[in-house]
Amino acid sequence: MRPSSWRSISLSSNVAGTPLGRRSFLGLGAALTGSLAIGAKPANAAPASPPADAPWSQSLGAGVVDRPYGRPADTEAGVIRRNVPWLTAGAESSVSFSPLQDLHGIITPNGLFFERHHAGRPDIDPDQHRLMIHGLVERPLVLTMKDIVRFPSTSRIHFIECPANGGMEWRAAQVNSLQFNHGMISCAEWTGVRLSTLLDEVGVRKEAKWAMVEGADGAHMNRSLTLDKCLDDCLVVYAQNGEALRPEQGYPLRLVVPGWEGNVNIKWLRRIKLGDRPWFSREETSKYTDLMPDGTSRGFTWLIDAKSVITFPCPEKPLTGPGLYEIRGLAWTGNGKVKRVDVSTDGGVNWQTARLHEPVLSKALTKFTLPWQWDGQPALLESRAIDETGYVQPTIAQLRTQRGTNSVYHNNSIQTWQIKPDGSVFDVQLA
Repeated sequence: MRPSSWRSISLSSNVAGTPLGRRSFLGLGAALTGSLAIGAKPANAAPASPPADAPWSQSLGAGVVDRPYGRPADTEAGVIRRNVPWLTAGAESSVSFSPLQDLHGIITPNGLFFERHHAGRPDIDPDQHRLMIHGLVERPLVLTMKDIVRFPSTSRIHFIECPANGGMEWRAAQVNSLQFNHGMISCAEWTGVRLSTLLDEVGVRKEAKWAMVEGADGAHMNRSLTLDKCLDDCLVVYAQNGEALRPEQGYPLRLVVPGWEGNVNIKWLRRIKLGDRPWFSREETSKYTDLMPDGTSRGFTWLIDAKSVITFPCPEKPLTGPGLYEIRGLAWTGNGKVKRVDVSTDGGVNWQTARLHEPVLSKALTKFTLPWQWDGQPALLESRAIDETGYVQPTIAQLRTQRGTNSVYHNNSIQTWQIKPDGSVFDVQLA
């Protein structure tokens, strides 16, 4: 429970009308919600109301295979991934953000699943792609894609979250957008082979304790994983949401490490080497460590702790006037299932338990909702997730007490949305 001093807030800047840079993209929230949205109707357009027939009801429409691979309606053209140009030196080692404000349910469409690349998106010929498994094994193997798809398959729904999701908010609220604050998370049904099945095939030697997993991109992205995790629930996948992986998601083969930070879910998987100790690669020493106040760093912080966010209302989806609304959001945890989500409309002074929508799955996004009668007065909306281990999502103040403000990764703090009397929504932080 937060003290009554919650009214002390830090507002994010929202500057528009300037060349695209560190602050100018913050105005995108307004453009996404009003008449500036791609495909929006002019303000004076007269709606077609029943029982009158609209023009599209008075003619034949397009036939089958007019679009051999379907696409969204033209009026949904603004529902896309976006990036922040100033975050990285170039797009080849950057990230795109999923438009959480426009999604429904827990499954992210393949075309909207966030991207993270370290050397750009490789164009791989699946007939030439190989997966090598070697090191401390009895029978090293080099597998083709045809070999891999012959193994017993399994399908599971899991989220993947970049550990830098929310990293821009460690020091202060500064990005007035749900998409840019939280859009480095997505959830899909993954189909492939259990990694343990492949390791059984090669025979793990008793001295093996770790695995190095490596991608076929230009960076040869690689990370160390404990053998226990590899044998537990990791998947080597070739399909996502019922179709082959898309190139930006690792086509033709990627690793899915449920509940652990996105960086270890190696895409374009080409090599697995078993050893008796971690490799301490660039991506687990120079990067993907958490700098503490005393100058030391936390390493191998793979687990994604419980987290949640309200997706409506949000800066891109404001309120249109007093009345009854349904507060909607998403919660997740790498520790298994979300047990409960609480929602506050007064900045954490009082909490109500939200409804969790089925299915509630382990290490997957969970949808929550709560009816809310808004009276038109200022409000501070928050959600906090509690997982089945009893872990409670912390406030940003609690995180800073433990870890200071030098971190980039693993910011799972409670998000606060400030609702103003006109219904607009702003990213704020409570002192």
